[in-house]
This record gives sequence, structure tokens and C-alpha cells, in this order.
Amino acid sequence: MAGYGYGAPGSQPPYGSNPYAPPGQPYAAGPPPYGAPSAPYAPPYAPGEKPPKEGKPHKYDQGGMAPPSAYPAPSSYGSPFAALLPSTFPPGTDPSLIACFQMADLDGSGFIDDKELQRALSSYNQSFSIRTVHLLMYLFTNSNVRRIGPKEFSSVFDSLQNWRGIFERFDRDRSGKIDASELREALLSLGFSVSPVILDLLVTKFDKSGGKNKAIEYDNFIECCLTVKGLTEKFKERDTAYSGSAMFSYEAFMLTVLPFLIA
Repeated sequence: MAGYGYGAPGSQPPYGSNPYAPPGQPYAAGPPPYGAPSAPYAPPYAPGEKPPKEGKPHKYDQGGMAPPSAYPAPSSYGSPFAALLPSTFPPGTDPSLIACFQMADLDGSGFIDDKELQRALSSYNQSFSIRTVHLLMYLFTNSNVRRIGPKEFSSVFDSLQNWRGIFERFDRDRSGKIDASELREALLSLGFSVSPVILDLLVTKFDKSGGKNKAIEYDNFIECCLTVKGLTEKFKERDTAYSGSAMFSYEAFMLTVLPFLIA
């Protein structure tokens, strides 16, 4: 089936219909053929600096010195270990939600950690594994510091309410589980269109029976949604043309995937 990607069918053209480069144009000019003469080496000079006299070596050719700004600082990939800034509850937040956060914030720091969040969710009859809690914290803070403030806490609860409603809508037989076809519809309603191969992998991964029942319970459904949502959003940051393809350096790829593996 054509058109699998991060959007419901019809919301965007199929993958490959809008490639990054126009037909016939390469991404960049290729390297010169082997043996082709190359430009002679010339050491860079600082602004306003005069080249050395003939026969005298440049100071950057001695002792391994690097010229000013010769090697720019490496670009940041948005480290998942960045510090979390303090936040406040959005206007109009339910007072019971504020009270729940304050009860969980035992030291009054304005942040709650993973175990405190897990207990707070349990008080609302939403019990999750510590791994799911870690994924929630990562997705709503974009960091692995494993603590959240009032704003993120409110966003977590709003999203969980939405996802619970979606789960219950597609759990038509009220079994407390959704099968592969129901999961596909649920993901579509969230804007994620996955292929049958990916769908089968998701069901096998998040089915508590190891894929025997071919069905997912609510808590694992949340973890599944967090994984698909998180990886898709990270991919879309690179796929600016919405073509279904993206280029990653090795480090960027590792920083994208590892937070979901080590949660």
C-alpha cells in the first residue's frame, strides 16, 4: 500500500513524490576523480594577517597550532541530557491536578522525579511501568534528566486523557486490549500511518504475551504511542520536505534512537 508515513492517508502525498533534490540534480558535486590535480595547500590566515615571507614557514605550520576559527565548534544535536528549566502551571489548570503535583513534590523543589510521577499517575488510576514513565518524561521535556515541572506535568495528564479516550474508542469489545487492526486505526487517528510490517513489529513488541495474543493492553498502548510519536517527530525534524527520507550523521542517529532504548 502506498503512502505510509507520519500522517493519515490523504493528508500528504506518498513518500518519494517530493524528493529533496529536483530530478537529475545530485545532492552535491561528487569528488574529483582519482589522480586529478588538487589545489595546493595554503594555510589559512587570521583577518588582517599578512602571509609570511617567501621561504619562511607559517606559524600555523609549526607545532600543530590551529589558526583562529579554522575549526568551528561542532554543531549541537540538541543533547537529551540538557538541564530542565523551571516552569509553571498553564492558566486554568484543574486545581485537583495542581494539588496532585504538590503532593508528589515532597521536597517542594518545583520538580518531581520518575518515581514521584509514577505514584501521581497511580493516584489517577493510571498505573505504568517505570520505563513508560521515563518515556513520558523524555517526550515532554526532550531531556533525560528524569524530572518534570508543573507545565510538563499538566501536558502529560492532558495527553494521557486523550490517549485513553482513543484506546477506549477502538477497544470496541471492551476487552481491555486492542488488536493489530484496532491499533492501526488508533495510530491513524493520532496521525501516524504505519505499514503492515511495522504494525506487526509493534504488536509483537508491546503485547505482554510476547506476540501470542496479538493484542495490546492500555499501559503498553501508551508506551507504543510514545515510541511511535517520539521517533516520528525526531525523523520529521530531518525530513523537512516530507518525502519519507532523511539523512542522519552517525551521532545524530544515535542521539535520536538511544533515548528510546535506554528509557
